Amino acid sequence: MANLDDIDRRLLAELQAEGRVTNVELAQRVGLTAPPCLRRVRSLEESGVIHGYHAELDASKLGFAITVFAMVSLKSQAEDALREFEDHMRALPEVRECHMLNGEIDFILKIVSRDLQSFQEFLTSKLTPAPNVASVKTSLTIRTAKHLPGVPLEV
Repeated sequence: MANLDDIDRRLLAELQAEGRVTNVELAQRVGLTAPPCLRRVRSLEESGVIHGYHAELDASKLGFAITVFAMVSLKSQAEDALREFEDHMRALPEVRECHMLNGEIDFILKIVSRDLQSFQEFLTSKLTPAPNVASVKTSLTIRTAKHLPGVPLEV
Protein backbone atom coordinates (compact mmCIF):
# COMPACT_ATOMS: atom_id res chain seq x y z
CA MET A 1 0.00 0.00 0.00
CA ALA A 2 1.25 3.46 -0.88
CA ASN A 3 2.43 5.67 1.98
CA LEU A 4 -0.16 8.44 1.75
CA ASP A 5 -0.63 11.39 4.05
CA ASP A 6 -3.92 13.17 4.75
CA ILE A 7 -3.46 15.63 1.87
CA ASP A 8 -2.78 12.79 -0.61
CA ARG A 9 -5.96 11.01 0.55
CA ARG A 10 -7.97 14.23 0.18
CA LEU A 11 -6.52 14.78 -3.30
CA LEU A 12 -7.47 11.23 -4.29
CA ALA A 13 -10.98 11.57 -2.86
CA GLU A 14 -11.55 14.82 -4.77
CA LEU A 15 -10.17 13.42 -8.04
CA GLN A 16 -12.15 10.20 -7.65
CA ALA A 17 -15.34 12.23 -7.20
CA GLU A 18 -14.58 14.72 -9.98
CA GLY A 19 -11.72 13.88 -12.32
CA ARG A 20 -12.11 17.05 -14.38
CA VAL A 21 -11.52 19.46 -11.50
CA THR A 22 -8.85 22.03 -12.37
CA ASN A 23 -5.58 22.00 -10.50
CA VAL A 24 -6.36 25.44 -9.04
CA GLU A 25 -9.76 24.28 -7.73
CA LEU A 26 -8.27 21.02 -6.45
CA ALA A 27 -5.53 22.91 -4.62
CA GLN A 28 -8.12 25.17 -2.97
CA ARG A 29 -10.22 22.19 -1.88
CA VAL A 30 -7.30 20.50 -0.12
CA GLY A 31 -5.63 23.63 1.25
CA LEU A 32 -2.59 23.86 -1.01
CA THR A 33 -1.33 26.30 -3.60
CA ALA A 34 -1.38 25.15 -7.21
CA PRO A 35 2.31 24.18 -7.73
CA PRO A 36 2.64 21.72 -4.81
CA CYS A 37 -0.81 20.33 -5.62
CA LEU A 38 0.28 19.59 -9.18
CA ARG A 39 3.52 18.00 -7.93
CA ARG A 40 1.59 15.73 -5.58
CA VAL A 41 -0.90 14.68 -8.27
CA ARG A 42 1.94 13.94 -10.70
CA SER A 43 3.70 11.90 -8.02
CA LEU A 44 0.50 9.90 -7.41
CA GLU A 45 0.23 9.30 -11.17
CA GLU A 46 3.89 8.27 -11.50
CA SER A 47 3.64 5.87 -8.57
CA GLY A 48 0.62 4.20 -10.19
CA VAL A 49 -1.86 5.12 -7.45
CA ILE A 50 -3.75 7.09 -10.12
CA HIS A 51 -4.12 4.91 -13.24
CA GLY A 52 -5.96 7.41 -15.40
CA TYR A 53 -8.95 9.67 -15.84
CA HIS A 54 -12.18 8.55 -17.48
CA ALA A 55 -15.57 9.91 -18.38
CA GLU A 56 -18.42 7.91 -16.85
CA LEU A 57 -20.89 7.27 -19.67
CA ASP A 58 -24.58 6.43 -19.47
CA ALA A 59 -24.75 3.06 -21.25
CA SER A 60 -28.51 3.18 -21.86
CA LYS A 61 -28.30 6.62 -23.52
CA LEU A 62 -25.70 5.16 -25.87
CA GLY A 63 -27.91 2.23 -26.83
CA PHE A 64 -26.58 -0.39 -24.41
CA ALA A 65 -29.80 -1.24 -22.57
CA ILE A 66 -28.66 -4.62 -21.22
CA THR A 67 -26.05 -5.36 -18.54
CA VAL A 68 -25.36 -9.00 -17.81
CA PHE A 69 -23.11 -10.74 -15.33
CA ALA A 70 -21.76 -14.04 -16.59
CA MET A 71 -20.21 -16.69 -14.38
CA VAL A 72 -17.76 -18.75 -16.41
CA SER A 73 -16.25 -22.11 -15.50
CA LEU A 74 -13.26 -23.34 -17.46
CA LYS A 75 -12.26 -26.86 -18.41
CA SER A 76 -8.71 -26.30 -17.14
CA GLN A 77 -7.25 -23.92 -14.61
CA ALA A 78 -3.69 -24.28 -15.91
CA GLU A 79 -1.99 -20.89 -16.14
CA ASP A 80 -1.74 -20.94 -19.94
CA ALA A 81 -5.47 -21.75 -20.22
CA LEU A 82 -6.35 -18.92 -17.82
CA ARG A 83 -4.22 -16.45 -19.78
CA GLU A 84 -5.70 -17.55 -23.09
CA PHE A 85 -9.21 -16.99 -21.75
CA GLU A 86 -8.25 -13.58 -20.29
CA ASP A 87 -6.66 -12.51 -23.57
CA HIS A 88 -9.82 -13.51 -25.44
CA MET A 89 -11.99 -11.51 -23.01
CA ARG A 90 -9.76 -8.41 -23.42
CA ALA A 91 -10.44 -8.56 -27.16
CA LEU A 92 -14.24 -8.48 -26.74
CA PRO A 93 -15.48 -4.89 -26.37
CA GLU A 94 -18.81 -6.02 -24.86
CA VAL A 95 -16.92 -7.47 -21.89
CA ARG A 96 -16.37 -4.45 -19.65
CA GLU A 97 -14.95 -6.30 -16.63
CA CYS A 98 -13.35 -9.70 -16.19
CA HIS A 99 -12.43 -10.96 -12.73
CA MET A 100 -10.90 -14.32 -11.83
CA LEU A 101 -12.52 -15.84 -8.74
CA ASN A 102 -11.71 -18.62 -6.34
CA GLY A 103 -14.25 -21.35 -5.77
CA GLU A 104 -16.62 -23.07 -8.18
CA ILE A 105 -16.74 -20.27 -10.72
CA ASP A 106 -13.49 -19.30 -12.43
CA PHE A 107 -14.45 -15.87 -13.82
CA ILE A 108 -17.19 -13.31 -13.50
CA LEU A 109 -17.74 -10.97 -16.43
CA LYS A 110 -19.68 -7.74 -16.75
CA ILE A 111 -21.10 -7.53 -20.26
CA VAL A 112 -23.08 -4.77 -21.94
CA SER A 113 -25.32 -5.29 -24.94
CA ARG A 114 -27.83 -3.34 -26.99
CA ASP A 115 -30.71 -5.78 -26.43
CA LEU A 116 -31.48 -9.40 -25.57
CA GLN A 117 -31.11 -10.58 -29.15
CA SER A 118 -27.63 -9.10 -29.54
CA PHE A 119 -26.64 -10.50 -26.13
CA GLN A 120 -27.85 -13.96 -27.17
CA GLU A 121 -25.77 -13.68 -30.33
CA PHE A 122 -22.72 -12.59 -28.30
CA LEU A 123 -23.25 -15.47 -25.88
CA THR A 124 -23.52 -18.17 -28.54
CA SER A 125 -20.95 -16.85 -31.02
CA LYS A 126 -18.26 -15.28 -28.82
CA LEU A 127 -18.50 -16.29 -25.17
CA THR A 128 -19.57 -19.93 -25.06
CA PRO A 129 -17.10 -21.00 -27.79
CA ALA A 130 -14.23 -19.02 -26.18
CA PRO A 131 -11.05 -20.97 -25.40
CA ASN A 132 -11.39 -23.54 -22.60
CA VAL A 133 -14.98 -22.60 -21.60
CA ALA A 134 -16.82 -25.44 -19.86
CA SER A 135 -19.99 -23.59 -18.82
CA VAL A 136 -21.54 -20.12 -18.66
CA LYS A 137 -24.31 -19.00 -16.32
CA THR A 138 -25.76 -15.55 -16.90
CA SER A 139 -27.83 -13.13 -14.85
CA LEU A 140 -29.47 -10.10 -16.42
CA THR A 141 -29.35 -6.91 -14.37
CA ILE A 142 -32.82 -5.60 -13.54
CA ARG A 143 -31.65 -2.37 -11.91
CA THR A 144 -28.58 -0.93 -10.27
CA ALA A 145 -29.05 0.29 -6.71
CA LYS A 146 -25.44 1.44 -6.24
CA HIS A 147 -22.56 2.13 -8.58
CA LEU A 148 -19.47 3.74 -7.08
CA PRO A 149 -16.28 3.29 -9.05
CA GLY A 150 -13.04 3.50 -7.09
CA VAL A 151 -12.35 2.76 -3.45
CA PRO A 152 -13.62 4.14 -0.13
CA LEU A 153 -11.08 6.67 1.08
CA GLU A 154 -10.85 7.76 4.68
CA VAL A 155 -10.31 11.49 4.71
